[in-house]
Amino acid sequence: MERAAVFDVDGTLVDTNHLHVVAWWEAFRQAGHRVPMHSVHRAVGLPAGDLIARLLGEDRDRDRDGELSAAHKTLYGQYFDRLPPLPDAAALLRRLRDDGWSVVLATSASGTELAALRRAIDADDAITATASADDVESGKPSPEPVRHALELAGVPAERAVFVGDTVWDMEAGARAGVRCVGLLCGGVPRADLEAAGADAVYGDPAELLASLADSPLAGEA
Repeated sequence: MERAAVFDVDGTLVDTNHLHVVAWWEAFRQAGHRVPMHSVHRAVGLPAGDLIARLLGEDRDRDRDGELSAAHKTLYGQYFDRLPPLPDAAALLRRLRDDGWSVVLATSASGTELAALRRAIDADDAITATASADDVESGKPSPEPVRHALELAGVPAERAVFVGDTVWDMEAGARAGVRCVGLLCGGVPRADLEAAGADAVYGDPAELLASLADSPLAGEA
């Protein structure tokens, strides 16, 4: 039977979480909001509307959410030509492909942002499919992105592993019924990832690759 290795992208395969933090912080600042960067960091990985609601509250002027999101996209977009892949991200995806896994990306990115992330990873030959923000109604921590990734791979939840770096990733994977692997390279503490559903935690793609034989991504097809 096929197996699916589903990957978040930002903070998991590409070192972008803190770029998102700075872009969101500046977008909020330009709109007259003073939001601490540590608060922004803990919200990274949520869909834009949910992130704004978490940081500004439900009683905010919701008519300005679109402006904030657009400002973030513009500010973050200045990095598209130099997004840094995390160590051995491409090597990990290619190793899993060679081991018989279908590699599927599950990301809130879409369009030019997703294209920039894929260029940074530079492993399109190892990627079977991508579940992007355009394909689902609800982002993580909803299980919908992970479930859509499983549909694209054509595998049941018990034949899949989801790799991510935020509590939202772990919650989404757990709710979708897949085993979850957390990576620390997004800046979220190990205890938080484990509490949110991580079955195993590694430092970054390089450490996961080096530990593959003892990880949830081990075993025969």
